[in-house]
Amino acid sequence: MRKLISKKKPAYEISDSLSNYLSRHGRMIKIPIYYDDLLRFQGSVVIYDKYGNDTLWISVYYTQSEQQEIEFSLKRMYSILHSDGSDSLLPYVTIDSIDFCTFGNTKPFRIKVRNILNDNYIFFYLKKADASRIYGLELEHLLSPNHITFLVHGNSLIEEHISGIPGDDFIENHLDQCSERDKKEIAKEFVKFNERCFVRLLGDMRSYNYVMVLTHDFDRIQYRIRAIDFDQQSYEGNTKVYKPQFLKENNRLVQMTVDLLQDESVEQYKREERSMLAKRATSEKTRLEELMHCMRTDTIAPKEKIKELKYSLFDLTGDINFKKSSNMGEILDSALDFIVRNYQNENPFIISDTDVS
Repeated sequence: MRKLISKKKPAYEISDSLSNYLSRHGRMIKIPIYYDDLLRFQGSVVIYDKYGNDTLWISVYYTQSEQQEIEFSLKRMYSILHSDGSDSLLPYVTIDSIDFCTFGNTKPFRIKVRNILNDNYIFFYLKKADASRIYGLELEHLLSPNHITFLVHGNSLIEEHISGIPGDDFIENHLDQCSERDKKEIAKEFVKFNERCFVRLLGDMRSYNYVMVLTHDFDRIQYRIRAIDFDQQSYEGNTKVYKPQFLKENNRLVQMTVDLLQDESVEQYKREERSMLAKRATSEKTRLEELMHCMRTDTIAPKEKIKELKYSLFDLTGDINFKKSSNMGEILDSALDFIVRNYQNENPFIISDTDVS
């Protein structure tokens, strides 16, 4: 599977069109510190997990004079991201740690902010801004069951922390303890997650790029899989990259799904997820059209990958719009249009604009 995914995806600059879109929707904002400022750390300590494994994160520190300035700026950034941006809450929070990830495209910094009154804490991330990731974040916000909070300024991207059990940790250390009923729920969610990623062309959902979110509901636990990495939004040419079922890190979930769900159930859940995607695309039509206009006029993938993907999707669907597409934005636009049209054509209860007039 490594051959299906590019070893190193380049970062794409934010276009003027995308920048204007982000400004209109409150995503573009002035911030007190930039990504490059945090790169000036003087030293670091390797972070290990509870099993003694290298997490690929390091805890960094700065000179004494810079440490105070950086921590103050990070507390202000926390206020902008999670509150009204005023300095009134700054005396009540402290920066517990600044960690740097040595793995991945965006090389993020993870900031731990603690409330000194009650010891509650929260994380947020400061990363290199990449147009691919921003499109992925915004599409997740509009088309998935999850809302995403993030801000952009210059070459810096600030993201909220997405809580949950990392997928690889859950599969390795928690899956075997789940009941048969829970495993069927997880299999159902994996089918829906797989379909959602494919339709919206979010790639590389290996087990460490998503988290499992558990919610207690009466006499059961509800499971939801949430993507946490959006670098591979509409980049690769191979359609298998956009289906988590073909990534070897998810083999245990795939086998469990095959063992526990009948083919009819799998098709039902895929149909349900496509219907939900169509409903969200319809309800967010105006904002989604704005975003797709930006994407259609942007360059976020090489020509050879665009050609490979559009012909693969044309062969799969027979929709000529894929064949006519000239960039990744047009391919994704065609995919969403295909889903919405099929949903409307198959659902006799949908009231169209012409029916209303």
